[in-house]
Amino acid sequence: MSFAPIRNLAFAIIALAFGSPAALADSAKDAEFGGSCAMGLAEGKRIKTDCSVNWKAPDGKTYCFGNEDSKATFIKAPEENIAKAKETFAAATTKNTGADMGQFTAADVTTFIETEIKAQSEKNSGLFSINDSMAGQTLSLKFSKVDFVRTLHGYGFFPDVLFTDKDDENKKYLIDFWIRPKDGKLTVVDTRVYKAPRKEGDKWVMMTRMPKPWWWIPASEHPGETETKRSWEIMSGLHDHIASKRAEGGGVYKLKDDKTGEELSLDFVGIHQPVRKLKDDGRYFACTDFRKAGSKEEYYDIDFWMDEKSGKISVGGVRVHKVPTLEDGNFIQMPRYQFDPKTFDIVP
Repeated sequence: MSFAPIRNLAFAIIALAFGSPAALADSAKDAEFGGSCAMGLAEGKRIKTDCSVNWKAPDGKTYCFGNEDSKATFIKAPEENIAKAKETFAAATTKNTGADMGQFTAADVTTFIETEIKAQSEKNSGLFSINDSMAGQTLSLKFSKVDFVRTLHGYGFFPDVLFTDKDDENKKYLIDFWIRPKDGKLTVVDTRVYKAPRKEGDKWVMMTRMPKPWWWIPASEHPGETETKRSWEIMSGLHDHIASKRAEGGGVYKLKDDKTGEELSLDFVGIHQPVRKLKDDGRYFACTDFRKAGSKEEYYDIDFWMDEKSGKISVGGVRVHKVPTLEDGNFIQMPRYQFDPKTFDIVP
């Protein structure tokens, strides 16, 4: 007698009751906190689950649990436990990055970025190429030296690198690199022009680009954790999102225009200050500048709405706020909508 039909029936019953392994994996992936036990996080512990035990909150978000007891305890005070879980999850994310950073010194970062720059320069006749999104051009620069390395514990390393123009060594640039550990190795997250040459009289001087990158805002290299998010933390989360999307888009940020349906290819210029927090739902809000890829004059103002999903800043909505419009032979930004300043608070 073959037991195969009985065995298959048993597997089918298990699948109906608990879901297939693939379905459980998808459920954990899409759930809050990456499928970690929500009650465990509320108690300060991080426990992985397959999300076979879960609870869907009234707002539609799914939370996973290691067992039915932890689920029952959690839903006795869901709002309080969600808040505690978010704190633990956010702290763990920053702590993990900080722990990974502990494996590297400023000297390691200097060696890494020097090696990266020299490797790219060797492929380009000794010149390092960087996209200057604000000026709408690609710079070809000569490497001079790593000026210094700034560290923000939990967020990454930020070497400030001195370059000179390929034709005029008096024209100097300071380029910021955002470097972060990943899988035990240092990786470049993004690169920004921090200072660029400007002619004053018969001399070239370096002028700081505005707006400044967010990593220049914290005064301390160990900013620590606070009960509320600070503006630069919001900006770091948004910049992380933009850098990730640019990597997916081959170096440009691709966005579907919510009004026209057109797919825009944009170069990231910067994040405005101040960052705001909406009074009605607690979401964060930030304005950014992008330039149309391939153009030097067409700039877009793109608005991002963010929340603390799972205690980590994530982008929840994107809209085109201002579009470049040709008026009397010049491009100007025309707003599509306005904001009521009474509806938000400034994030310090």
